[in-house]
Amino acid sequence: MLDFGWIRGGDIVRILSIDLGGTHVKVLATGEREPRKAISGPGMTPRRMVAAVKRLAADWRYNVLSLGYPGPVVHGRPVGEPRNLAPGWVGFDFCKAFGKPVRILNDAAMQALGSYQGGRMLFLGLGTGLGSAMIVDGMLEPMELAHLPYKKGRTYEDYVGLRGLERLGKKKWRRAVADVVMRLKAALEAEEIVLGGGNAKLLKTLPADARLGDNANAFIGGFRLWERDVTPRRTARRKTR
Repeated sequence: MLDFGWIRGGDIVRILSIDLGGTHVKVLATGEREPRKAISGPGMTPRRMVAAVKRLAADWRYNVLSLGYPGPVVHGRPVGEPRNLAPGWVGFDFCKAFGKPVRILNDAAMQALGSYQGGRMLFLGLGTGLGSAMIVDGMLEPMELAHLPYKKGRTYEDYVGLRGLERLGKKKWRRAVADVVMRLKAALEAEEIVLGGGNAKLLKTLPADARLGDNANAFIGGFRLWERDVTPRRTARRKTR
């Protein structure tokens, strides 16, 4: 059970944390033990997502929401459409649709927030693409490392995302992941690397100073998004799946 409720202004804050992905939308509320999920996919519009979330959480108590969004987010608002869902997300009024306050963060950043244990931590999401975020002494900085040039005219995402896994095969892909982690750790002076996303489980050994994330950390990140001790500097960036 994850109990992240607290009292603010005389009211108990109960959070519904939403992890929105290209295949499923998952939810977990303050004090509940097991997440619930529904299928998303290319036909998932924001209105259908809202309806699915309300249905999933119909018997749960919550008065605020956090949304991990699989696309770029700036100042708490989506600024780009997700690749694996239907269009219509940019400009959608989530607070009005839910009838409650909603805070939105890129999904990789939300997983990073839930994985953070202190110091200088770099989160890399190995999924369809390459999600990334860094937290330094409690300050969250969503990042866009996926499309930086890596080698042979290709980007980091081209090597360690799903396309790279399919093109290289598991053995060479694992070597590419180890090399990318080493380079980014050195460049960003990270003390710790957290590897999340659906393909992280394919790694046989972890690079030095790296640990595997847990998908449940996305929910913890959603809960922490309403706390004061870990502050997003600039809610942005992009997807892990």
